[in-house]
Amino acid sequence: MYITITPQKLGGSYSQSVADYVDYLEKENQGLEQQDMEHFFNQYGDEISAKEVIKEIDGNTAKLKKTEPKFYSITINPSKYELKQLQNNSSDLKVYTREVMKDYVASFNREINGRPITIDDIKYYAKIEHQRNFKGTDFQVKENQPYATKILQLKQDIRKIENGKLEGNISILKKRINQLEKEAPHQQNGKRIVQGMKKEGNQSHIHIIVSRKDTSNSVSLSPGSKYKASEVIMNGKNVKRGFDRDSFFSRAEKTFDKQFGCKRNYAETYQAKKDFIKNPKLYFSALMGLPTTEKAAAFKILGKSGIPMINIPTNKAQLAIKAFKRLKKGVDIAIKSSSIGI
Repeated sequence: MYITITPQKLGGSYSQSVADYVDYLEKENQGLEQQDMEHFFNQYGDEISAKEVIKEIDGNTAKLKKTEPKFYSITINPSKYELKQLQNNSSDLKVYTREVMKDYVASFNREINGRPITIDDIKYYAKIEHQRNFKGTDFQVKENQPYATKILQLKQDIRKIENGKLEGNISILKKRINQLEKEAPHQQNGKRIVQGMKKEGNQSHIHIIVSRKDTSNSVSLSPGSKYKASEVIMNGKNVKRGFDRDSFFSRAEKTFDKQFGCKRNYAETYQAKKDFIKNPKLYFSALMGLPTTEKAAAFKILGKSGIPMINIPTNKAQLAIKAFKRLKKGVDIAIKSSSIGI
């Protein structure tokens, strides 16, 4: 599971309307019949129109400054392992979304009129998507880029030859282009992976738009707070504040496992990512300490995530020096590409 929480921006400033983002999330519905479309939904409603989402989010921004985000985007990206646990991607992820938003609420250290906030205090709209395209930031695209640059140059040379601006053998250049296309390290269905190409396989994921203000349009609830849990005096009153992302990510994983009966391998846990970031030695030691079958499964998961598998030394000192240096780059790539962790 890979989860992100971001304030939506246009350029360097916060968007004053959710309209552009809603339009972006409608892209998969283009050209589809009504019964085949994925609609927006929230805790209690289905088939909510894009027009209503824009109206409700844009109309719920009382007293927010132009320099403050009006809404946040939560993106939940289940791993391939997690998606395999689902019977029906759309309906199962919709049920999961409604449960995970309860985890979202529980991660706030806030009160409204002296009571803890509840799911009824949150104004949100969610949408399930089933496609993903390779981005320029994906490691596959980056590592293919040197080949793309050479191919582009060769194509430009061919055009110059055709226009009489350069001398050369077009047939030889075309053969070189075909060779480079095949040599590129990352391929999909026999073709070099490029930016914009659709990713194969199950790519279902969840987009959630959450208003910065509560449903009464009077209380600001920011998951971007730098505080996990604290209290401050405001207008002579003691006010709780903060949002615990760590708690939210942990709860989201546990909710998924409980809902779909998953027995999660260490390599697929949020705890593993935390161990990797905070204590790499502990991370690799934990991997090596798994029972034989679980360890094999863990390295299979990591291997499918794009991490180069090596003969890992069993000595802890060697592990810290050799394995860490050789695997860290691979694990970093897997985490950034949403393959593992949160």
